Amino acid sequence: MENNALITGATAGIGFEFAELLASKGHSLALVARDSARLAERRRTLESRYRIRVLTVARDLSDPASPGEIFQELQRARFSISILVNNAGSGVFGPFATGDAAREMAMLQLNLVSLVQLTKLFLKPMLDIRAGRILNVASTTSFQPGPYLALYSASKAFVQSFSCALSVELQGSGVTVTCLCPGGTRTEFQERAGMAASRTFRPMPARRVAEIGYAAMIRGRPVVVASWKNKLMVAASRRAPIMWSARAAAKVNRDR
Repeated sequence: MENNALITGATAGIGFEFAELLASKGHSLALVARDSARLAERRRTLESRYRIRVLTVARDLSDPASPGEIFQELQRARFSISILVNNAGSGVFGPFATGDAAREMAMLQLNLVSLVQLTKLFLKPMLDIRAGRILNVASTTSFQPGPYLALYSASKAFVQSFSCALSVELQGSGVTVTCLCPGGTRTEFQERAGMAASRTFRPMPARRVAEIGYAAMIRGRPVVVASWKNKLMVAASRRAPIMWSARAAAKVNRDR
């Protein structure tokens, strides 16, 4: 099996930290993101630092055609994938009733539909050789409703549910699925979603989140919540009635 990894949303934040982490362990990489100039810069950095092969695929995963194009491009390059990291994602902040429908539909395509499409495409070759790892990045918001981030939270709940179901389906196949659920993390997410960072929780470094996700993926764990503080928060929200959790999340998000 070739030692190659595909990472989406690979130019910044958790995605780039996954790229550096996997490169440091000898994996060749296929990096996917929208910004071709930034991708080229990341490729040069990683190739120089780790002496590995790095392919770049500039695609916007809010475009339904992109997953198939990515798969075909890697097939033409004879670059088989043993690790798939579905990290790309975005958020749209604000009341649902007044939200921009086009932005919201693009977010849903990116956060869940393209993730499913990429998983479908790259899973079969993994099953054929009975080896592979898939890591899907969700969020601690996947455990509760998120007023003012309603569609984002729902999309991440989908990612968690899908990942857990697929993990069970694939038992004994040689392929594992891990769902990584970070809380607040130092990335570009808040700015792009049009929101300020929460004053309630101190964000984690993206590198630490990637390390937690990598360790869980290698062990084949189905779900991992990044940090004990986030685990306590998730445990508390799951014990509370769902509308209590929704109202608590609304108070945090409204201030943003």
